[in-house]
Amino acid sequence: MNDRADNVTAAATSDEGGQLTPGLVPVKRKHPGQWAATLVATVLIILIAISVSTNPGFEWPVVGQYLFDVRILEGLLKTLELTVIAMAIGLVLGTLLALMRLSNNRLLNVLSWLYIWFFRSIPPLVQLIFWYNFAALYQTLKIGIPFGPSLLEANTNSIISPFTAAILGLGLAQAAYTAEVIRGGILSVPRGQFLAARAVGMPGALIMRRIILPQSMKVIIPPIGNEVISMIKNTSLVSVISFAELLYSAQLIYSRTYQTIPLLIVACIWYLVVVSLFTLGQSFVERKYRER
Repeated sequence: MNDRADNVTAAATSDEGGQLTPGLVPVKRKHPGQWAATLVATVLIILIAISVSTNPGFEWPVVGQYLFDVRILEGLLKTLELTVIAMAIGLVLGTLLALMRLSNNRLLNVLSWLYIWFFRSIPPLVQLIFWYNFAALYQTLKIGIPFGPSLLEANTNSIISPFTAAILGLGLAQAAYTAEVIRGGILSVPRGQFLAARAVGMPGALIMRRIILPQSMKVIIPPIGNEVISMIKNTSLVSVISFAELLYSAQLIYSRTYQTIPLLIVACIWYLVVVSLFTLGQSFVERKYRER
């Protein structure tokens, strides 16, 4: 808007040939509002920096003491592990659900819609607690012939550990969101390309792999990147089921030392680092797909 105003000012001093009118000197328009906003923002940043650095409640020496603590780093590693596995489940199952949702088969379409509706309607925290207490519903899990003998049987508590419950709670919920993202990306490709490929005799799977999915990736990647960032933060929810990811590792420490704020700052610093690194990677991948 301001550049446009500057252009108007310059144009007013020029004739039709683009030459300056003799005797007139272009004057750059001043923006006192911008200067005032910059000044206010600078003062606020300085005041916040002084407050954060001088307030003894932040306990910065304690933050430095625990920033690279082995227990914190192990919790960070489990956070990354949870993120990778839950997103892998979300992508694979989400892709399958998206294809079912786009299928002409009415039953598959309805089943996919029901799954997405169910898992998107219930908060992930509730799902985590539910999976953690799954043994209250089924004390044993069996694999066998329907209405026949069981081939394999195991105690539910031995299978649904806090880690398993975390994977199920986060991965199954993520699949519902990922399915809608992938479905939107596939629908963004003009249907004429699908019909043209059909006309030359290409099978449906090949059309999807060679034509539809490569083009839809430009639409799919940005929201999937946001989903990964959300997943990194959502892993903190599993602290309620006593899985020692990053936040719960910090909680275990400050429950003994009562240094709550510095340990929370340690967790925040590592979340900021991980999300920032992933954001850089996401920008790189998006740029590569735009260049194609």
